[in-house]
Amino acid sequence: MSQTSNNPLAKHFRQPSLYIKLTSGGRYWKQGSLELPVTGELPVYPMTTKDEITLRTPDALINGTSVVNVIQSCCPSIKNAWDMPSIDVDSTLIAIRIASYGPNMSIGSICPQCGEEHDYEVNLPNILSTITAPDYSKTVDIDDGLVAKMKPLTYAQISQSGSVVFEEEKLIQTLADPDLDPEVRKVQYDAHVQKMIDLNLETIVNCTESITTEDGNTVNDSNFIKEFYANAKSDVLRKLQAVIKEYGDTVSLKPLNVACDSCGHQFQLSIDFDYASFFDQGF
Repeated sequence: MSQTSNNPLAKHFRQPSLYIKLTSGGRYWKQGSLELPVTGELPVYPMTTKDEITLRTPDALINGTSVVNVIQSCCPSIKNAWDMPSIDVDSTLIAIRIASYGPNMSIGSICPQCGEEHDYEVNLPNILSTITAPDYSKTVDIDDGLVAKMKPLTYAQISQSGSVVFEEEKLIQTLADPDLDPEVRKVQYDAHVQKMIDLNLETIVNCTESITTEDGNTVNDSNFIKEFYANAKSDVLRKLQAVIKEYGDTVSLKPLNVACDSCGHQFQLSIDFDYASFFDQGF
């Protein structure tokens, strides 16, 4: 946190509002990306005005730059948030919101029974305490004696995938144009399908730490792993996709049980982790 040493206002600069333990426990970070205190707890500062404005910049939100800048501003122990394991992202951002605006947040939702909309108060520390890390120590038997060891994606890899998906969504809208030339439509559709195939393959490769063969040879070269997946039976990738989804479900924010203020109907309230609205103080 840069400051002028002789500034008489220095003692009034923002201070950590809370300390959290990372969901990952500090594992899976690249060397130099994290300076975790000896206590194992990460100091979290409230956002500055610059941080709030940063999170309202649409283009920077799409490519992940806004989130990275805010995390590094509010968690100075994190030196490179692009290398942050995916399992640490939500919990860290929830902690930043608590540090900035307090422990409670209102979420609006429409009752599926009567259609009335109400705001529901959510206690963020309670949600933070429910986030758990998947057990990456378990190996996955994938095929003919091959055993894979998995790992979480980095935030950079998540952002890259998100940008590709965003561009693909725009392409799908273009393909829906009835005036589009059929030949052009076919070329663009084929390219879209191939890009989605490549993205899914890249995600599985990035989630694989190593593969051990039946004779005990451990392969951790991502190029070798990618070549194997590209030439493996479809069952292999389906099995790994199921494991990755299971890990994602483990670390995801769990819906809350609420009751409609109008009719009393009980339903589950999902927490929408759209960063721009999540960090809007009027939310």
